[in-house]
Amino acid sequence: MTDFMSANQKAWDKQAESQLAWSTPVDSKTINEAKKGKWQVHLTPTPVDDAWLGDVKDKKILCLASAGGQQAPVLAAAGANVTVFDFSQKQLEQDKMVAERDNLTLEIVQGDMRSLHMFANESFDIIFHPISNLYIPDVNPVWQECYRVLKPNGRLLSSFFNPVVFIGERDKRYDEQGIIKPSHTMPYSELSTLSTEQIAQKQARREAFVFGHSLTDLIGGQIKVGFYITGFKEDWQPNPRFVVDNYLPTFLATMAVKTN
Repeated sequence: MTDFMSANQKAWDKQAESQLAWSTPVDSKTINEAKKGKWQVHLTPTPVDDAWLGDVKDKKILCLASAGGQQAPVLAAAGANVTVFDFSQKQLEQDKMVAERDNLTLEIVQGDMRSLHMFANESFDIIFHPISNLYIPDVNPVWQECYRVLKPNGRLLSSFFNPVVFIGERDKRYDEQGIIKPSHTMPYSELSTLSTEQIAQKQARREAFVFGHSLTDLIGGQIKVGFYITGFKEDWQPNPRFVVDNYLPTFLATMAVKTN
């Protein structure tokens, strides 16, 4: 069986080394502005609505699978007590670099988003969880752990891809003609759809393996563990990669509240 977690860890280490979109640390100007109260963070390509986060000063925030030197340092500069958690050591090093450069306090933890055993129950006021659950085969353990470590009335802000992104055949011939050929059902797993040769090639290129999840798991899974969905957002892909990106917003984000 393919060790997809190890492969994905190496893939994100590579992204951090290359400083791609989600791996480029913010500059000191951005941090200085955040210290003055002028800041933005992203779950999707456009900034998060101010009402979703509210006043973060002195709030305990877990940036879950959210390393890369972007969201966590900004929130820390804005006055929050931030823990950044990620499986990629190289991604976490980006946050450490920004914190040291700009004199910020960040708790940095390496681990698997499906197991937050190092955190006690009701530890955080907010969990900030940008698009990342496409790198694991089952999102439900993540929702369970998020619910456990949030305080009562705590908020989970998360984002993920619309499952429609995963249904089309990945073939440039169809893309060039603007054709979407449905070939995959949900849940989707590259480990079961790719050939042994294709899997080996992805590993050699240090590319991540991805998984597509149903809306029942992505949204219903949050409700099932006890969350109330109080905010929902769709967002467009600014740089379409697939034909479907031209026809509907493929980024989804939710705000969920833990109530007792």
